[in-house]
Amino acid sequence: MIDLRSDTGTKPTPAMREAMATAEVGDEQEREDPTVTKLERRTAELLGHEEAVYLPTATMGNQIALAILGERGAELIVEERAHIMVSELGGAAYHSGLQTRGVPGYRGRISAEQVRATFWNDGEFWTPRMSVLALENTHNTSGGTVWPLAELRETVAAARELGLRAHLDGARLMNAVVASGVSATEIASGFDTVTLCLSKGLGCPLGALIAGSRELMHQARVEKHRFGGAMRQAGIVAAAGLYALDHNVDRLADDHARARRLGEAWAEAGLPVDLELVQTNFVQIDVASIGLTEEEALARIREQGLLLSQTRPGVLRAVTSLEIDDDAVEQALTAIPRALEAVRV
Repeated sequence: MIDLRSDTGTKPTPAMREAMATAEVGDEQEREDPTVTKLERRTAELLGHEEAVYLPTATMGNQIALAILGERGAELIVEERAHIMVSELGGAAYHSGLQTRGVPGYRGRISAEQVRATFWNDGEFWTPRMSVLALENTHNTSGGTVWPLAELRETVAAARELGLRAHLDGARLMNAVVASGVSATEIASGFDTVTLCLSKGLGCPLGALIAGSRELMHQARVEKHRFGGAMRQAGIVAAAGLYALDHNVDRLADDHARARRLGEAWAEAGLPVDLELVQTNFVQIDVASIGLTEEEALARIREQGLLLSQTRPGVLRAVTSLEIDDDAVEQALTAIPRALEAVRV
């Protein structure tokens, strides 16, 4: 079975396992694990921030960011289909007392004008004040799309004008870096906080980081403990992160090329694929437009020996990663059209 459901299915390679097995470890909670410390310092430098904190997951990172940046009873502004909005179980309200206002985006992006338009007039007693803007790059449900740097900066600048703090959900930030040719520092340094996930395209079994100023990262460590994210000899898994930063960033271009190949072949076969959205390692198929439910389409595809996943109503996605080689792509090129051809015709 060829599994194209997500890049979260990546498994550590033998070389990564060797790095994990030989990692020097200590008590991470006491900040005595040298491998964790090395990963935190390296990630902070990579993202253009003073300090970083190692965490079990990027969702925890996003929720910690909202907890330390937000104000209870105030608003979080976010694109309406961002991960924070649709895939984190209402955590902004549950953990931080934030009211979330979803703004319709274009390919996962919201403009500076949209941010300004959401602003409540100052002094109105009955309206919540805006507190945090959260953006996502790449944007998951839009198909792994990438923010143009100038537009990203304009949107953050508008937030600053209004007195908002800004968080970047950079779960797949390194995909954006590789696809755009813009450095991680250029993308991330203008935010108060940024998260980076290690367990997707970078191929680690778990782990993420949040980065920001020293003051904010001190607060992040407090929230990490409160969230239950403090660990002990975590250098064993942090070593995977160091290995990934050394070996698995540039190779993301291979994932992107394979996704592009799939998208172009499927579009040429007549399937409803928007090639303008195939910017990184995602390919979306609009099965609703050919009269199929997601369940029907997934079942047909599974019969051909492949697994895809739903990304939003009526749309399936295929995601390339370390686990998908050229042979798997060759099989998927024809198997997916074969699975859906009768319906399309």
